[in-house]
Amino acid sequence: MDASVYSNREQGGVVNVTLCAPLADLFPGAPRRLKLSAANVNEMVDGLDEQWPGMRDRICDTTPAIRKHMNVFVDGRRAKLATPLNAGADVFVVTAISGG
Repeated sequence: MDASVYSNREQGGVVNVTLCAPLADLFPGAPRRLKLSAANVNEMVDGLDEQWPGMRDRICDTTPAIRKHMNVFVDGRRAKLATPLNAGADVFVVTAISGG
């Protein structure tokens, strides 16, 4: 799918989404960078899942919340599913890094 394709969501602005390589690589054809229209992080995740079924399950748990091993940042700040998105926001979906 073309990275410039917008979702069909009518509310919310178009945001810039960057997916970490390990996540994007699980979904053939998923670009690392794309644009989606969404009013909040939850709608953004829905938009990703519409284009690449199963992506929501990789990002969110069943409660629903963002999985503990995933992080979503909006304009440099850690976000939750209810975090609102303004047009032009930069959203990064990354895996958590841990070690010892």
